[in-house]
Amino acid sequence: DDVEIPLTRREYKLLVHLLEQPGEVKSREDIIEMLDFPTGDRRTVDVHIRRLREKIEDKPSVPKWIKTKSGLGYYFNQHAYAASYS
Repeated sequence: DDVEIPLTRREYKLLVHLLEQPGEVKSREDIIEMLDFPTGDRRTVDVHIRRLREKIEDKPSVPKWIKTKSGLGYYFNQHAYAASYS
């Protein structure tokens, strides 16, 4: 809706990383490496995903854009865009 949403540097990097290959599941390990975390804390990824969802999702607890693939990681739902305009 042409609304500017302020993101931290890491949130922006994470969103771009997911958008570069929509539909492709990114593991927590892949995200840790991409964000260059000093420690390999997998839960830190979950916190960043949650904060990003809180900023871009209408209902962060029921996300339509950033989805979880249980046990594997996260992906950007490329089908949400078409569904939001139908």
